[in-house]
Amino acid sequence: MPLSYEALPTEIARHYQRGGADANGQSPERALSDGAGVPCRHCMKIVPAGQEYLILSHRPFPAPQPYAEQGPIFVCAQECKRGDTAAFPAFLLSDSYILRGYSDTDRIVYGTGAVTATTDIPDAAETLLARQDVAYLHVRSAQNNCYHLRIEKAG
Repeated sequence: MPLSYEALPTEIARHYQRGGADANGQSPERALSDGAGVPCRHCMKIVPAGQEYLILSHRPFPAPQPYAEQGPIFVCAQECKRGDTAAFPAFLLSDSYILRGYSDTDRIVYGTGAVTATTDIPDAAETLLARQDVAYLHVRSAQNNCYHLRIEKAG
């Protein structure tokens, strides 16, 4: 099954890059990257050393509801090109991530969440997305639960 690795949508990234309020109603904070461990959720690349990036609270759901988690993410401060959706993202640096399924009503599908080795994410994603009750997946940090990207069936 072909997969689509969905970065933060460009319109949302531009909102933040232009100083728009985050999920907490605050302006994004600015910091300088050390070149390691600062993955932009829009271009899906590590922010280069010395480049400014934004730290903000993001809710990757269309509306607030009990399962609509929010938390900190990083985005390049300057406009960047959205990451390729067909390729497995190289910016996933950790050994493992939480992979979690959601329904078409944006609710967690119980029993789908698991800490998954980074190399196993594509196969685990295919298995979960083959289920009728799973519409899409989130990839989140296993250490901090930070949102990284969304995985869907391609096409």
